[in-house]
Amino acid sequence: MHAMQYEITLPAEYDMGIIRKRVAERGHLLDAHPGLGLKAYLVRERGRDGSPVNQYAPFYLWRTAEGMNGFLWGPGFRGLSADFGRPAVRHWLGAGLARGPVTAGPAVPGADGPATATRRTVRLSETADPAEAVEQALADLPDHPALHTAAVAVDPSRWELLQIALWRGEVPDGAPGTRYRVLHLSRPELDRLPAGRHW
Repeated sequence: MHAMQYEITLPAEYDMGIIRKRVAERGHLLDAHPGLGLKAYLVRERGRDGSPVNQYAPFYLWRTAEGMNGFLWGPGFRGLSADFGRPAVRHWLGAGLARGPVTAGPAVPGADGPATATRRTVRLSETADPAEAVEQALADLPDHPALHTAAVAVDPSRWELLQIALWRGEVPDGAPGTRYRVLHLSRPELDRLPAGRHW
């Protein structure tokens, strides 16, 4: 599994309805993309959920590197780059995946699909044992009735841990991390990603 995200920060006065319309019209295009576990079309809106910015920040869990490469070198990412400029793409190696009790629901925000998400990154200290840190992050994956999907991944170039969680409804009280709204979920091969806390 590979985790991937890019963030497009937009002007403070930007009409986020444009992003919503874009996702409504184009989000389905990855609903059957080969090698894609899931793509969560995430947004942050200035003044909402504590966000200081407007941002379009889709997050991906790839089942295969070939699927990820096919997207990055294909028409979808080319079109995004033409419209917004080519963003920097962050990439993490998958370390574990947990499925919540609502994962089997339809991919419809506000129904049984996820409506919100949280993302937390932690930079490991120079003295930290990466294996122990990963084990702890996997043990800390949320166990909550509103959980849709959660994952842990690692960027070994920065020794950074990533924890991402998708939630049905509002983010539960106390859930750490940056908060997002989910506009659409493409999940063509989510069921083929191996769930488990020890990869």
